[in-house]
Amino acid sequence: MTKILGIIPARGGSKGIPGKNARLLGGKPLLFYAADAARRSGLVDRLVLTTDSEAIAEIGLSLGVEVPFMRPAHLAQDDTPMFPVIEHAVQFVENEGWQADIILLLQPTAPLRQPDHLRAAVKILTETKCDAVVSVVEVPHHYAPDFVLKLDDGRLKPFLEAGIKTRRQDVRPAFSRDGSVYAFWRDVFVNKHSIYGDDCRPLLIPAEMSCNLDTISDWEEAEQKIKGMNTA
Repeated sequence: MTKILGIIPARGGSKGIPGKNARLLGGKPLLFYAADAARRSGLVDRLVLTTDSEAIAEIGLSLGVEVPFMRPAHLAQDDTPMFPVIEHAVQFVENEGWQADIILLLQPTAPLRQPDHLRAAVKILTETKCDAVVSVVEVPHHYAPDFVLKLDDGRLKPFLEAGIKTRRQDVRPAFSRDGSVYAFWRDVFVNKHSIYGDDCRPLLIPAEMSCNLDTISDWEEAEQKIKGMNTA
């Protein structure tokens, strides 16, 4: 039977929204939303929190999330990549004698994810045998690379060498990771040293269900969306 490990990364430091991983969103700890989606999906065999903060660890434990270790300080810096953070968690769990087949990375900063998103990602992963599935949201057409400009020595130039598209119908769809879910095979992660692998498939999230908390305005928008979901 396929074993699934869920990992929630939540370090103590945050510049855009100070202390965001310990804050209340919609009256609940931010971690609640990742833990709740994982639990209600019915997929996750073990759900592990990786954090360097005792306060966040206590929140995780209160939500029924495993906190089998504290993340080392060198893996909790502003510029720490996600790969070694996941690697540390996976190695710790495997040193305990338990190995997953599939890993789900659930970032707390995408609180609008739903259990169905996790189920859909795992279904794509297992049915296509691709390396990974990443949730994405379509970029508004006016922000697509075909329309975007860059500064080159103070002068505006097309972002793409092919130049600017002038007709909307000529613009190719573009997508941005939205952080709701990264689903990948454990063996791909270990052997290819990547959460994407060579064959990465999309899980398209509707814009109204997508939110990534980087700024205070993002937080306020999420508050309104969650309030609307709770009253629907």
